[in-house]
Amino acid sequence: MRVTFLGTGTSVGVPAIGCTCAVCQSTDPRNKRRRSSLFVEAEGQHVLIDTTPDFREQALTYRIPRVDAVCFTHGHADHIFGFDDIRRYNSMQGGSIPAYGSAGTLDDLRRIFDYVGVDEPGGVYRPQIAFVATEGPFRVGDVELTPAPVRHGSKPTQGYRVQAGGCSLGYVPDCHEMPDETVALLAGVDVMILDGLRHRAHSTHLTVAESLGLLARIGAKSSYLIHMCHDLDHSTTEAQLPEGVRLSYDGLVLAW
Repeated sequence: MRVTFLGTGTSVGVPAIGCTCAVCQSTDPRNKRRRSSLFVEAEGQHVLIDTTPDFREQALTYRIPRVDAVCFTHGHADHIFGFDDIRRYNSMQGGSIPAYGSAGTLDDLRRIFDYVGVDEPGGVYRPQIAFVATEGPFRVGDVELTPAPVRHGSKPTQGYRVQAGGCSLGYVPDCHEMPDETVALLAGVDVMILDGLRHRAHSTHLTVAESLGLLARIGAKSSYLIHMCHDLDHSTTEAQLPEGVRLSYDGLVLAW
């Protein structure tokens, strides 16, 4: 399994527009954070999790060759507003692409992108998508994905447990509370990627301390925080993390 962090930032990205804080002004490239998204390659499949407003730049920067499926965590703008750019992969691959998510998330996508899948004469360029509601584990080729429900504001939100070729991954970028059932689902994965917005409390995201508490319960072989805001400087924060937990950054590649 090979995983590329396409983005690791919160909804406004880092640097934040108009901000002159030390992190936003930092020259450390690990402090430059596009909106959070992940690209998973396993068993010959290419799975994109979320299409951020930065998706076009992410695809160009990290040379995403194809997309066999898109999996959505929820319907907030920072996770879906790059959806239209999937149409380029329709053209390159010559067919429709499945998009997976909860029924509520797919309703949001159909409402916001109401032209997706609609046939128009005259060569109108629209994404061709097969929407598939996730009610349990599903497969993309030989990659198995299991929705991992969490609480994150008012939107139906889920992460995923990904299993392929004897390797396992947990991905939950947006979370305020994680039910015991989801902790059990993710327990013991090889790699766990979890929301860790900042140190101060937030109404819809985990703090670093809260995230560390959940990671200790999940017990992954290695863990990474994601969805960070400009409160967290990469080198300073990572130096404070316990063994086995690191801060992710845009462009980080994991392979196992």
